[in-house]
Amino acid sequence: MPRTQIVFFKAADESVPVIEFLNQQKPDRVKAKCIALIKLLAQEGYELKRPRADTLRDGVRELRTEIQNVNYRLLYFFHGQNCVIMSHGITKEDVVPDKEIAKAVENKNLYISDPDKYSYHEVEQYYEQTT
Repeated sequence: MPRTQIVFFKAADESVPVIEFLNQQKPDRVKAKCIALIKLLAQEGYELKRPRADTLRDGVRELRTEIQNVNYRLLYFFHGQNCVIMSHGITKEDVVPDKEIAKAVENKNLYISDPDKYSYHEVEQYYEQTT
């Protein structure tokens, strides 16, 4: 299976919600674990399953990890061979809040309407800056 290309969703204001989320994480091992999970998604693509990934609704999926009893979720979807990571949700509950899923669906629809406008492709460079 070919490697999945990871793209981060870029908002109309040029912000990249996933990067903002990752850069705010303390301790640093949360960020490191989330990046490792994104890299695993790039390798496994559609084949990545529970407990690391799961399907939510409307084509939105979640990457899943837990650190110190806090569940971290990165929401994404597939667009052809690309995997677009859109937003995040952190919860101590077992499910991602509907509000987070609804925002992810909005971001997904924006991305599909104009992939070039809503894509942050410099994911590999981001990895290099953080390791």
